[in-house]
Amino acid sequence: MNISARTALIAAANTISPTPSRIVSLKDPPKSIASRVEGVDWQHVSQDLDAHGNATIERLLSPEECRAIASLYTKDDIFRSRVVMASHGFGSGEYKYFSYPLTHLISRFRTAVYPHLVPIANRWNQEMDTDIRYPLKHADFIERCHQAGQIRPTPLLLQYGADDYNCLHQELYGEHVFPLQLAILLSEPEKDFTGGEFVMTEQRPRMQSRPMVVPLRQGDGVVFAVHNRPVQGARGVYRVNLRHGVSRIRSGHRHTLGIIFHDAK
Repeated sequence: MNISARTALIAAANTISPTPSRIVSLKDPPKSIASRVEGVDWQHVSQDLDAHGNATIERLLSPEECRAIASLYTKDDIFRSRVVMASHGFGSGEYKYFSYPLTHLISRFRTAVYPHLVPIANRWNQEMDTDIRYPLKHADFIERCHQAGQIRPTPLLLQYGADDYNCLHQELYGEHVFPLQLAILLSEPEKDFTGGEFVMTEQRPRMQSRPMVVPLRQGDGVVFAVHNRPVQGARGVYRVNLRHGVSRIRSGHRHTLGIIFHDAK
């Protein structure tokens, strides 16, 4: 696909058991996105992902940044589409997908976090006997998505009110799927809302599903498996299937930023 054709396609697309025992913390996160991402203990993130399929990173965003991002929800011109969950059987609540070009903060998080997750993603695929490997630079992976017709940006902003919830699901979107994603809680629990916990289930072969609740504070991020992950068993490595969602909001309003690393058809 040549550059002009790809540009035209992108323009068209824009119109249309408790979790980890160890929580990675950022003390006094610096202003630079790159600096605060570099300050994460990614070895601990990798260990928690291997053990639980998710890893919590404290204070990725300041309260001021959280409020600023949440306030973007009313600015329709920066989004490509709005989804009302009840209309599709996804739950109750709504979300909007950002359009290209992404806002600076969201774009920087997407490109800064991705290289730290690539070694985990490639190792997981090797352990699960999957041939797919991911390039170190996010731009190279996005080019792979675009060449396959996955040209619509997937970072999204979610909004929930009282009694809203998000059914267990997976963000796949096409042939090319990066196996890890990031969600950042923008609202303050017990002040802006009650209830609304981030939840995951892990479906294990010939066993009952494992439930997980991930406690988050305002500005905390959770990195988690999109679809499958490898688990070491008595007879070798096997793969488990994961889904994620949000429990019922009991009161107030909850906003979340979702950063998905592959684009959509």
